[in-house]
Amino acid sequence: MSNKDLMQRKAEATPRGVGVMCTFFADKAKNAEVWDVEGNRYIDFAGGIGVLNTGHLHPKVQAAVAEQLNKFSHTCYQVVPYESYVDVAEKLNKLTPGNFAKKTAFFSTGAEAVENAIKVARAATGRPGVIAFGGAFHGRTMLGMALTGKVAPYKIGFGPFVGEIYHAAYPNALHGVSVEDSLASIEKLFKFDIEAKRVAAIIFEPVQGEGGFYSAPAEWVRAIRKLCDDNGIVMIADEVQAGFARTGKLFAMEHYDVTPDLTTMAKSLAGGFPLAALVGKAELMDAPAPGGLGGTYAGSPLGLAAASAVIDVIQEEKLLERSNKLGDLLKEKLHSLKKDIPQITDVRGLGAMVAVEFNKPGTHEPDAEFTKKVQTKALESGLILLTCGVYYNVVRFLFPLTIEDEIFAEALTKLEAALKA
Repeated sequence: MSNKDLMQRKAEATPRGVGVMCTFFADKAKNAEVWDVEGNRYIDFAGGIGVLNTGHLHPKVQAAVAEQLNKFSHTCYQVVPYESYVDVAEKLNKLTPGNFAKKTAFFSTGAEAVENAIKVARAATGRPGVIAFGGAFHGRTMLGMALTGKVAPYKIGFGPFVGEIYHAAYPNALHGVSVEDSLASIEKLFKFDIEAKRVAAIIFEPVQGEGGFYSAPAEWVRAIRKLCDDNGIVMIADEVQAGFARTGKLFAMEHYDVTPDLTTMAKSLAGGFPLAALVGKAELMDAPAPGGLGGTYAGSPLGLAAASAVIDVIQEEKLLERSNKLGDLLKEKLHSLKKDIPQITDVRGLGAMVAVEFNKPGTHEPDAEFTKKVQTKALESGLILLTCGVYYNVVRFLFPLTIEDEIFAEALTKLEAALKA
């Protein structure tokens, strides 16, 4: 079967609303490499959108899932529970930031984790309002879209959305939004839209994902923590994309000196198997009544087996250190290209959560066209890259942290060639 034949079948059988970047179809993959149905090889710097920090089919993850599959695949935890749910919950309760009693609930997707975080916050506070931020991405469900601060392509044609959701400005010095500007925009919400005592939660990404890989300033995170404490608001950190060693810490919030009340996670939690989690203060997590949380597939036994193995791999293979090492090498390469590529306006990132932003040379105008050309040239050479940003002018890097040194070096050569082309 050829890629062309499969693309024709895809066009006839699946809707255009499921946007697909590549024109080839995967046949097999290993660690940081993917081969299509025609045998062409690609280096994967997308990682299933940040899902594969431990690579495609890590042997330890693969073995753990195979072992579980020989026992049972599903019972629905709410009907017949199983030890792995409790075991991984105990691990996450210990590993997540915060020196307080915690509890964990499992789901299938990041959007579900986010929605359940809002449910928990509303149940615990008895309040309806939620504040999110411009540029945020929190999912494609109705509540997820309402929270997401990016209209195209996520919200077009799907409204009206869930009520009592408000957006403030996320601090972004590169685009002229200071910490003070962001905090002032929250105060304006309290003056114009909703009183602070009716706000259940403030949800933010410590490093915005779809928004452009912008890290939250430490001063701002402290201010949000104080704002929440002063007004009885639940602070939610969305770590769906930033978690599990991507930023050089197990969780991005470890870069800050305050802790959230609730943390959402998914993506690289289970190394490619559908699993998400909500971890938070025990008294908050216990607010919903029995039956209020869960889902038929929530806490898949296969996903939990994978997650347990992922946690072991991160520790055993020292992926926190490797994340920082690879991120530094990538940033060094990008900085070295600035003199040859005038479109490069910013290189940034915590650990291996790195991005490069492009503007039209000599201006502050985002250059989405150049960004797309870089992605296209890279793909032609066998390197899979993702773009992001409100202005579509950012390339983000989500390669497996387990990538072999020689393949990483090969990928940087391809990246340089794509930029110069």
